[in-house]
Order: sequence, then C-alpha cells, then structure tokens
Amino acid sequence: MEPHRLAAPSADPTLERPLRSLVRWSAGSGIDHMRALYVQTPATLVGYLLAIGVVAAVYAPLAEIWRLWGWLGTVMALWVLRLLHYLRYLREPAADEARLLAWRRSWRVLVVLQGSMWGIAVWLFWGLGTPYDKIALILVVYGICVSSVQLLATQAWVFLSFISLVLTPTIVRIASDSSQSGHLGLAVIVTILFIATVLMARTHLTALGQAIALKERTDQLAAQLRTEVAATEATRRVADEARRTAEAANRAKTQFFAAASHDLRQPLHAMGLFAEALRQRSHDPEVASLVNSINESVDALEGLFGELLDITRIDTGGVDVNPAPLRMRELFARLRLHFEPIAFEKGLMLSFRGEQHVAFADPVLLERVLRNLVSNAIRYTDDGGVLVSCRLRKRPWGDRLLLQVWDSGIGIAEASLPRIWDEFFQAQSHRPLQAHHRKGLGLGLAIVKRLAGLMGAPIGVRSRAGHGTVFSIEVPVGKAPRSIEPPAAGARVPIGLTLQGCFFVVVEDEAAVREGLVVLLQAWGARVSAFDSVEAVRAWAGAAEGGGPESPEKPDLLLVDYRLPQGLTGIDALMVLRARWPGERLPAIMITGSSLGGHEDEATTHDYHLLIKPVLPNKLRAMIAFKLGLRTQKTRA
Repeated sequence: MEPHRLAAPSADPTLERPLRSLVRWSAGSGIDHMRALYVQTPATLVGYLLAIGVVAAVYAPLAEIWRLWGWLGTVMALWVLRLLHYLRYLREPAADEARLLAWRRSWRVLVVLQGSMWGIAVWLFWGLGTPYDKIALILVVYGICVSSVQLLATQAWVFLSFISLVLTPTIVRIASDSSQSGHLGLAVIVTILFIATVLMARTHLTALGQAIALKERTDQLAAQLRTEVAATEATRRVADEARRTAEAANRAKTQFFAAASHDLRQPLHAMGLFAEALRQRSHDPEVASLVNSINESVDALEGLFGELLDITRIDTGGVDVNPAPLRMRELFARLRLHFEPIAFEKGLMLSFRGEQHVAFADPVLLERVLRNLVSNAIRYTDDGGVLVSCRLRKRPWGDRLLLQVWDSGIGIAEASLPRIWDEFFQAQSHRPLQAHHRKGLGLGLAIVKRLAGLMGAPIGVRSRAGHGTVFSIEVPVGKAPRSIEPPAAGARVPIGLTLQGCFFVVVEDEAAVREGLVVLLQAWGARVSAFDSVEAVRAWAGAAEGGGPESPEKPDLLLVDYRLPQGLTGIDALMVLRARWPGERLPAIMITGSSLGGHEDEATTHDYHLLIKPVLPNKLRAMIAFKLGLRTQKTRA
C-alpha cells in the first residue's frame, strides 16, 4: 500500500491567498459572526449617539432648523432601527442560522444608510461657524470611519462601502469650498487619511487571513502526522520528512508573527502621534475629546490584533515549555520596569513581595501570565494599588510557590467568576466602565488559562465587586545556583514634571513616525533633534566633541527605535551618545514594534525602558515623566 505523503506548506494555495481563505472561513461561520456583531451593537450605538450629540451641540446655534432637525430626525430614525434590530435578537437568542443570515442583510442596509447620512452631514453643515467647528466635524466623521474597522472581521465590502459613503462626499465638499484659502490642501489631507485607513484595514485583513491559513495548514499537518506515525515501518521515513516540514512551517510562522507585529504597529503608532499633535494645535475641548476617541480606537486595534496572534500561536502548538530555575527578583524587576510608569501615571502604588524565592517554571510563559494579570489589575483599578506577591506553600506532593496579583479595583461579580476563563467572555461590573477600561475580544484571561495549562500550573481567582480581585497561580519551587542579593530600594518619583526647557534626541528611521514624535514633543514644550540612522547620530555627536559655542548640548532624554538601517539597533545609537557624555549615563527609552519579547534583558544591561508600538501619547508622556523623575531624584541625591 503506497503511503500517503505530506505536502509541503509552500504548495498549499491557502498560504498564497490568505484573503480567499479568510472569506471561506467567514462564510462557514456566519452564525458566530452575527452573534459577535450583536455583542458589539450596544457599544456601537452608544458611540453613534455620542457623535450625533456632538454634531447637534456644535451646529444647533448655527444651522437652520429645517436643516438640523431634518438630518437629526433621519439619523435618529436609523439609530432607533438599529436598536430595534438588537432588541429583536435579545428576544430570540436561540434563532437559527437562516434567520440570523436574513437579519444580517437588513443590518448591512442599515450600516450603509448610516454611512450615507454622515456623508450628507458634511454637505449640510460645512461652512457654518468657525474653523474649530469644521475641525470638530471632520474629527467626528473620521472617528466614525476608524471605529468601523471592526467590520473587517468578515464584512470587508461593507466597510469599503461605509467609508466611501462617509469620506467621498466629505472630500468633494471640502474641495468645493472656495470661501477660505487652504481648502484644497485640507481636501488632500482627508484623501490621504482615506487612503491610509483603507490600506491599514487591508493590511489588518491580510494578516488575519494569513494567521487563519497558517492555523488551518498546521492542523492539517498535525492530523496527517498522527496518521503516518501509526502506520507501518515503511512510512516512518515519510513521517520524519513531514516532521521536518512542520518545523519549517513553524519557523516561517514565527517569522511571520515578528514581521506582522512590527509592520502593523508602525502605522498605528504614527496615527496616534499625529492625532495627539492635532489636539495640541487646537484648544477646543470637543476636539480633544474626539482625538482621545481616535487614540482609544488605535489602542483597541493593537490589543485585539495582539490577542488574536497569541491565541493562534497557542492553538497551533507554536509555544514550547522549557522550565528552568527562575529568580523572582529578576522576574519582578522586569515587571517593575514595564508597569511602574503606567501605575505612576494613574497614581497607583505597584508593590512586589517575596522577591527572595526561586521558582522552577518556563521564564517566558510565567512572565507572560503575570504581565497579563498585572496589566488587567492596573487597567481596572482607579484608586489604591496593585500587589504582586510570592509565598511558599507546603503541599503533600512537594513545596510550591503561590504567586498572586492583588488589586483594589472594581472587582468581578460572583456570577461571572466561573466564566471569566472562557474565550470571548467579558465580565460585567456593577459600576459603569470608564474610557480606559476598554473592551477587547475577551481573550486575555483565556490566554492566561491556556499558558498556565501548558505549564501544569493551577490557577484561580477570588473577587468582590467594588473591593478588588486576586488571581493566584502555583508553580514548583526551584533551586538557585547561587545566593540572591536583596534588591535595592527604588527611588521615589517626583510629581509635576514638565517638558518645558527639556532637550530630547530622537532616533527613528520611519519618516512618518519620526515626524510625529518631533511634532508631539515640540507641542509639549521640548526642544528636539531627530536622526534617521546611527551614522547621523555619530556625525552629530562628533560635532558635539568640538565644544565650541555652537556645540550641541547634552540631551535630557533619548528616544530611540530598536530597528535601525544597515543592520544596526538602537543600542548602537545609545552607545554612541553615551560615549560622548560619559560623566552620567543618559536616560533612554527604546521603542520597538516587536511583541515577541527578548528585549527585557538588554533593557537591564543597557539601562533603558522599553515601549511597544503603537505607543499612545498618554503612555509616552507617562514614561517620559517617569524617566525624568528618576533622573531628577538621582541628581538631587
């Protein structure tokens, strides 16, 4: 009997056509997609209502009654229809697939009609009021478009129709406005935003299709491999070849994750910087609020994409478990390095206890579990603090270490506790969630549960609504090869620092990101020198060695991208600058688009803090304040 041979991954057409694979996948899961759309409907309706309220508040004193109330009546009628659409689903939660697909057709019609009404709004209200009113209208319209990217999950053509109906009339109306100078330039800017949003959406859809195609192909390889292993002795050579093929596919998948993570974060990072720069140029509170909405949408997109990549890596078997002795002191130091500025920005106390213990666990997986838990604790805590503790527990089967993450946040309702580990489940709170309590896909704790299962580490949770939550995980006790010295006490960070009068050096090879950083830092009051390569930094530092009256001054802070041209990294740029001013090590922030980890040890060795793109302006400001605060404290000492 001729053995069945495994096909190489490169011969699979689904890997070459990820978008078609995504379409086939979405067509086969229509019922699940519709249920996901209805879960998102309340948040969508609230966002639309807020946007309608902003337009009404801005143009009520400016527009004629028939124009304003005609538009408001139509758009509110469509909003009510969307609400009734959602209430119909709540009345029939067990509807079959045929009915849900029929409802999807009416849902698409309502989405397209709402898009057309936002395009009409620009024609009705453009030219009324001050330039700030026009900026507010543009930001409302563009915010609606950015928030609609969620339709890309399986509704690409609906997204393209919606954004075209919104932005095409906007561009035409702005271009036709000859009452003020600069209208053509503004139309060009909106057109560029239109194209950039479509390209970003297309990149997101392509990456999602590739991830799904890789998952399907890896599942096929695994099934065929199990069949071959159970076959006769003659088929073992085929199984070995298949194993090598699967390993090559896993390596290709890892490379894809790294490339997709970096490339997708670049435009999101630049978009957040330019949006914040726009807010700095306008002092209108409504404009600032709308820019905040754009930043939150960018942060949500990055979080959703990261969760999808993580869950796919786990499902496809791309995560290996390699337990080893792990000092809690080193792990806590990396967690403190990452989360201390975020906790500082929120006014929370971040504490660690039990740093003297040693665990026997996979360092990467255990750190990822604690990162997810600490991130959630900080996000859902507004007052008090977060404590990460490690304690020894005697067990009949051997000593264990109990790792716990405590917070004084909003807590979890008791009825939701049994389901918090489920995929796509989001616990409900008795308190209304603030803007920073963003909702994702509900995958964060599901990823924690799976990683703990891979390590064989029991995990649990206790919570009281309104009082806080504690997550626990048990790992075996390890033996350190040498004694552990007690950690040095951390310096307290002074509050109220300002960027006025500060001098920063930026090293970034992406022109859009570099320009966005410069504009944003200058808007915050700092003076900036920006470079695109290590060679440019070396030339500038060489000029500084002259020491003349025009010699560049010593920077207060360095903001450096990790990947730089000619195979160099941001560490090379740091070494050049610190060699020029060796008296005191210059504080530095390293920004990278890679989320695969591995930079924390380098951060400790070369004394810098790490930020993962996209970096929202408030996170960047918190990190800058933290770094300058540490430097000020050391100088005074």
